[in-house]
Amino acid sequence: MQFNKPLKQGVLRKRYKRFLADIDFGDGHITTVHCPNTGAMTGCAEPGYEAWCSDSENPKRKYQQTWELARDFNNHWIVVNTQRANTIAGEALQQRTISTLADITDWQAERKYGEQNSRIDWLGTCPDGSHCFVEVKSVTLAEGEYGYFPDAVSTRGQKHLQELIQMRQQGHRAVLLFLVMHSAIEQVSPAAHIDPKYAQLCREAANAGVEFYAVKSSISEQQITVDRPLTVNLPGS
Repeated sequence: MQFNKPLKQGVLRKRYKRFLADIDFGDGHITTVHCPNTGAMTGCAEPGYEAWCSDSENPKRKYQQTWELARDFNNHWIVVNTQRANTIAGEALQQRTISTLADITDWQAERKYGEQNSRIDWLGTCPDGSHCFVEVKSVTLAEGEYGYFPDAVSTRGQKHLQELIQMRQQGHRAVLLFLVMHSAIEQVSPAAHIDPKYAQLCREAANAGVEFYAVKSSISEQQITVDRPLTVNLPGS
């Protein structure tokens, strides 16, 4: 995924009210921008981090700029705009960059499925005509080289795992794809210390045949692409 126009670089002063961040672009005043990340953003939004923002060029928007990327004090890149995750994953799936899913075709985004009328991030067709359901989760919580998901208790994430189990029971492939969007992370685990129920459901899902993969992103102010696979450490494995 390439950014259509150059991002504007500044320094983060603070993130607040979940959706707002104050950025110093060095022009003599502080600019409030939209923060498209509703998560805890632990370790991703410290004052003083470098920040890159896109410009909507829409004068009707209250906050015209959107916070896209951060770089921490150790020069690690972080994708702040987690809404980019599905696009990045989708490009990799369609280009067959992810080897474990390279035989799947006809990828479609945001298709309704399941008993609760949810939307799967990506739906593909397997060689035997069955479907492949892929749920994408962006991972930005880093503790050293270890990455964790979620960064807060996620009832929505728990529901997605239960629905993937149902799809597997119906004979389809069901995949949880952790998209790592923090350059420090080299392996991924469900965050049992944050959401033990989610971690337990990951183990139940794996036992039911749900597949778990993690891929690392290559991040710069020009583009974000899928780089290479990482290890997923599931509870009890």
